[in-house]
Amino acid sequence: MLRKILFPLILGLAGCGVLISLGLWQVERLAWKAAILEDIDTRLAADPVPLSLDVTEDTHEYTRVSLVGIPTGDELHVLVSGTQAGTGYRVISKVQTALGPILVDQGLLALDNKDARPLVAPMDMTGTLLWPDDQNSSTPDPDLDANIWFARNIATMSAALDAQPLMVVTTQTSPADPRLTPLPVNTATIKNDHFEYAVTWFLLAFVWATMSLYLIRRTLRPKDAQD
Repeated sequence: MLRKILFPLILGLAGCGVLISLGLWQVERLAWKAAILEDIDTRLAADPVPLSLDVTEDTHEYTRVSLVGIPTGDELHVLVSGTQAGTGYRVISKVQTALGPILVDQGLLALDNKDARPLVAPMDMTGTLLWPDDQNSSTPDPDLDANIWFARNIATMSAALDAQPLMVVTTQTSPADPRLTPLPVNTATIKNDHFEYAVTWFLLAFVWATMSLYLIRRTLRPKDAQD
């Protein structure tokens, strides 16, 4: 009898083992991602510190900062949708500070307000250091003539605006540019869907086990009964 069920038994155990292992790996990833999100939330809740050029992505991303700067009027418009303020253009401005010119994501500009003049005045700003990763292999090149971009890329944008390769996403400014709605950094758009993946793998393991048991029972049935 063991010889008859050996193959489906091995197949069932091996398949369940692989699927359960994948489910457990996703549980580990769930805890890992939750810890990252908790760390980001802690940073976003902290009091802002004065902006410094001595910052790195690995250590200082999501750090809240304060600065005083003057937008120069030079800005890049990044077409976005699905934000909390709707569809429009993220305005990436060149802002002159005591540390030199930097990139500042000032918020959302309405589609029909693209040609409105920016506010050029000294501003007190608070915001968050960010190194965006919006760009991928399928991202279109910017339309430079129309000043429409499709991703935030610090290296490209800092070169285009002749600014330091450093970006602050504003939480608030004083005075505020009336054209813009701030889009502060938060964790709402950072996915943590490892729980769904884990459930999927465990359900597949259950289905695999059920099918394997059915195959074993069918193998053990007398031949006449199978007919």
